[in-house]
Amino acid sequence: MADVAATRRCYKPAMTGTATSKDAAALQAIAAEAYDATVNRRSIAPFTSRPGGLSDADAQRVVPLVRALYERAGFKVVGRKVGFTNRTIWAQYNVHAPHWSYVFDRTVRDLSAAPLPLAPYSEPRIEPEIVFGLSAAPSPGMDDAALMACVDWLALGYEIVQSVFPGWKFAAADPSTTNGMHGALLIGPRHAAAPRAAEWLRTLSGFEIDLSCDGRLIDRGSAGNVMDGPLSVLRHLAELLAADSESSPLQAGDIVSTGTLTKAMPVAPGETWTAAPRGVALDAITLSLV
Repeated sequence: MADVAATRRCYKPAMTGTATSKDAAALQAIAAEAYDATVNRRSIAPFTSRPGGLSDADAQRVVPLVRALYERAGFKVVGRKVGFTNRTIWAQYNVHAPHWSYVFDRTVRDLSAAPLPLAPYSEPRIEPEIVFGLSAAPSPGMDDAALMACVDWLALGYEIVQSVFPGWKFAAADPSTTNGMHGALLIGPRHAAAPRAAEWLRTLSGFEIDLSCDGRLIDRGSAGNVMDGPLSVLRHLAELLAADSESSPLQAGDIVSTGTLTKAMPVAPGETWTAAPRGVALDAITLSLV
């Protein structure tokens, strides 16, 4: 396992160029444009590429504004997702740190035999992820055993991510404006945490996974791709929220998705995807797309 202090140092956000600080009206306009583009599948230029740019600090100020727009449309927050925890893809997406965003009651469902329509999503990609359901609120600085005691259940699931920025070309601040590029979270069979806590602690940081499409292996990943394992992502999220005065902390009942274990792969209607883990007692999961 990597040195923890050194690992956390590398998650400090990188500042975005020479972006100018924006007033409340400008931030609200960014939120409105990003939300409209997301729900209407409309491509837009990255905000960081426009005159005045967009700083990481201002992008974080957009997050609650976007949440408010979803809530105004009837969405209810049921948890968080943490994106870009996989360090192997940072260079590909021009990011240098994880970020978090919200998951809603209308974007989360249990994985089932029913195919998932891709029509609602812009340039969708698929990500196999570990998902936690919380029984208690984790605190910053908890060790893995204490974090596991906060977990009610865990599962392997898929997140469908999307990009309104053409070709998935953007800078580090842009994803925060589009709710972390979240599209859908589909949760596989859930496993109770407490009865096998020691086993989960032993296996969650070291398992491997194969991601296949129509029976063809597409990518291989591992738990160590997401920071130092899924529990380290949960700890990092608790720390980020504790330092964020505009966001509520995690609480019992929340769902937390911890980031892709493989590369995020483009998807198309008619495909069937399977994620098969090795070295951890979680079920292989299959998703058909239409």
